[in-house]
Amino acid sequence: MSAADELHEFHYRLPQRAAGQRPGSHPGSSLGAGQEFVSHMSLYDRPDPRRLDLRASVRSTTGDWLVRVNRQRVGVTVQLLVDVSASMGFGARRRKIDVAADFVESLARSAFRVGDALGMLAFDQRERADLCVPATLSRGLGSVMADSLRQCTPAPGGIEGLEGALQQLIGREALVFLVSDFHWPLDRLGGALDLLSHAFVVPVVVWDPAETEPPPHDAIAPLRDAESSVRRTLFMRPKLRTQWRDAVTARRAELDAFFSARDLRPFFIHGAFDAEAMSDYFFEATA
Repeated sequence: MSAADELHEFHYRLPQRAAGQRPGSHPGSSLGAGQEFVSHMSLYDRPDPRRLDLRASVRSTTGDWLVRVNRQRVGVTVQLLVDVSASMGFGARRRKIDVAADFVESLARSAFRVGDALGMLAFDQRERADLCVPATLSRGLGSVMADSLRQCTPAPGGIEGLEGALQQLIGREALVFLVSDFHWPLDRLGGALDLLSHAFVVPVVVWDPAETEPPPHDAIAPLRDAESSVRRTLFMRPKLRTQWRDAVTARRAELDAFFSARDLRPFFIHGAFDAEAMSDYFFEATA
């Protein structure tokens, strides 16, 4: 059984009411055929006899026929924005891009279950049009997206394609999952997030255990920079292992502070995606 076969769905929800008219599972801001009662209105102002409330009409001091007005539950657009630059090709047991593909497939199952449309954009040194999938409500969409990522070979280069991918999301209300290892300067990310002011953004940080934990024994360790392919050789000793762990802790704190300043909270994946932990992330965010 593959890792994808073992994936589970997770529950997600937005911290605010969603706009839109398409029926779905999220609390909406529009009035319609929902279950959440808002108020009564005159039948003449809202001519919907199916919502006629006889008891309220009898008690009305104005003598009007009254109808119940409810808020509609709506579907939202879920958008993936996936980093496929060279560093995402690293992994001791599995590449980070393969772990990202597991998350994508789990998200697709979860979105289809609640009736949300899902789309994907990807970037490295350019916008990856070959990996772009328009937002669609489809049962088999997750496998298509995940397979395209698993078959992708990240090439050396930067993340200049991020801004091009973001142009397609400017001004749109959506739930956006930004999936990356974020091994790039954060000053480039600040302007990118400003372009997503209408969206609810979830940064998904994918790290491999071989990045976050140094080799356990003293030895000569050959290292290679995933982006530049520059190779170095280090003699791993206790002091260097401590510096390694301190650098990882500092980077995580830097990411937490960066996103917190924008009212965002990153979700960290270490080696394998945990659907239950992702559900907890959303329940804690909206509690």
